[in-house]
Amino acid sequence: MRQIGVAVVGTGWCGGIRAETCAAHSLTKSLHLAEIRPERLAEVKQATGAQTAVADYRDLLKIDEIEVAYISATPETTHFPMARDWLAAGKHVFLEKPIAMELAEADELIALARKNRLKFTIGYSQRFNPKFAYVRKSIRNGTIGKPVSALVSRHITRGLGKKISGRVKLSPAAMECTHDLDFVLWCLEPAKPVRVYSQINYGAMQMQAPSGSQIPDTQWLTVTMDSGLAFVVGGGWSLPPGYPNFSTTWIEMVGTEGALMVDDSHRDVVLNTMDKGMQLPMSTMPGSASSIHTRGRWPPRPCISSRRWRSIVR
Repeated sequence: MRQIGVAVVGTGWCGGIRAETCAAHSLTKSLHLAEIRPERLAEVKQATGAQTAVADYRDLLKIDEIEVAYISATPETTHFPMARDWLAAGKHVFLEKPIAMELAEADELIALARKNRLKFTIGYSQRFNPKFAYVRKSIRNGTIGKPVSALVSRHITRGLGKKISGRVKLSPAAMECTHDLDFVLWCLEPAKPVRVYSQINYGAMQMQAPSGSQIPDTQWLTVTMDSGLAFVVGGGWSLPPGYPNFSTTWIEMVGTEGALMVDDSHRDVVLNTMDKGMQLPMSTMPGSASSIHTRGRWPPRPCISSRRWRSIVR
């Protein structure tokens, strides 16, 4: 296999994971970083041994050795212009969700990728979750027969919800349900959606939002496919604090010959010690460190005692 040069734009939490993974991969010839925070840029450069580290991603567009860019920048309004620049420069692009803030922007990126014959994909990390992949496999090989209904419920903590919703105006559907919409559509292809109904609910997020802001707690969507099947996806970001980056997901996939029920809450791994009490040591972010013995601040410690975490978030 031929090695390639890789760029990572934005080296925060997700970007840091991408950079570390690319640096260790045998197909990476060279790693190049872009990050606007000098201290973070220096930290990730040292940790990964990156060949290039710049504040402005546009300085990387001129490097011929770079063939693919991972865009993990925030706020989400940066996704469209950054992806457009990389695609226009002839580079393959892996873009974190959401693809854009407007449908027309998404269409423009897709058209540009096709015009330049480039690979362009969105970072739907749940496609790489073994539990999710097993659901799809059970559908594709006929184990549960023809799908007749599906339900996916995903919720994260209000600490993450406040952070995400405070950057730009985004809904739980755009930031949380998007993973599961992609997942179910992936399972059901080649069927296509023909009708969508959405309902939002307010509560905890509204109480802590700035005056005049309208931030929902949860959003539920019913999608009808051209095959006649209808499925429900729900997402929220107002769970009480548990530990950093915690999310819980429940899947029900029902077919003519069987059904699958998947608990992806990580409640199956609970650590209890005399020193720190009950802990959930497995990060729910694919690719993130899964041990309580993580080093330094990067990757962030996914495991912390509930008592200690409550004292931090107060």
